[in-house]
Amino acid sequence: MQVQSYFSQLDSIDGELATLNLGPTHPATHGIFQNVLKMNGERIVSAEPTIGYIHRAFEKLARIEVPKRAQYMRVIVMELARIADHLICNSVIGVDTGALTGFTYMFQERERIYEMYEELCGTRLTTNVGRIGGLERDFSPTFHKKLKTFLKTFPPKFEEFNNLLERNRIFMDRTIGAGPIGAERAMSYGFTGPNLRAAGIDYDVRVMQPYSSYEDFDFIIPVGTQGDTYDRFMVRQEEIRQSLRIINQAYDNLPPGDYHADVPDYYLPPKDDVYTKMEALIYHFKIVMGEVPVPKGEVYHAVEGGNGELGFYLISDGGRQPYRLHFRRPCFIYYQAYPEMVKGSMLSDAILTMSSMNVIAGELDA
Repeated sequence: MQVQSYFSQLDSIDGELATLNLGPTHPATHGIFQNVLKMNGERIVSAEPTIGYIHRAFEKLARIEVPKRAQYMRVIVMELARIADHLICNSVIGVDTGALTGFTYMFQERERIYEMYEELCGTRLTTNVGRIGGLERDFSPTFHKKLKTFLKTFPPKFEEFNNLLERNRIFMDRTIGAGPIGAERAMSYGFTGPNLRAAGIDYDVRVMQPYSSYEDFDFIIPVGTQGDTYDRFMVRQEEIRQSLRIINQAYDNLPPGDYHADVPDYYLPPKDDVYTKMEALIYHFKIVMGEVPVPKGEVYHAVEGGNGELGFYLISDGGRQPYRLHFRRPCFIYYQAYPEMVKGSMLSDAILTMSSMNVIAGELDA
């Protein structure tokens, strides 16, 4: 039976359909989501997502040249973040198919990354070590030690996790064909990141519009063919391997020099200088109180986040505050395709599809 004719039959079913409120605080949804599903038995006829349950790039504009060392350090931190993101996404897909073991294995490894974050900037979840012009501080000896250990011990543990699921018959039966989307439809919705690459499009901001010296590193862009849950899982698995490859290159070739640019108008001076030197105190006050004007101009800059193209559009009229600031959130964009991706599938596939899309509820601000 052709897919289109099958959907047409679903739309014309005689009789009463059941309405299922999936969310916003359902134990199977990984975040604050609400989807109102029309059900014919266990099969989804239509889905209507509700958003808005959570409410809440200056260097390009200021023409600041970030030191090479700071760029490589940023790459290491960003790729660790990508690994942490993909680990939790793919291990949760395993949980949703009944395989809990891999989740416990990988959550331990994700903890190693959080320990590095904690050493680097003092926090684990709401991390912030980036500054205009570079980073707040250099890598400490303890960070170096933890990173070296991670790069040595993580790969074999990751491959063990991969072997639990990649060729697992039950996992494959549950994920292959679940929540598919083709390349053309993914492009029309504005997909980016792993979800687009799983559909067969090899677009990656790190390659197409390199930033932070990504052009210095050798890595591949994994792509799928069907754009289903299994492809999304496999693309993220390979991206973890490629992130490890990038980190090793960046760490082995970490340039000497400063970890921030010499831009006192934008970079906070050291605390010791603030307490003892008048000039440092003045710069600190001006930056914290927003007394430093940003040059007039308009800029859009994007990075390849864990979920796709994370963009920042900023307009400055030359004042102290942005005239216009807008964020391109990848999850907000591709979540619009969810009703189409689950239409005609089983209810159990709806959870798997959402997990494999890796929708972050915080991006769904109304």
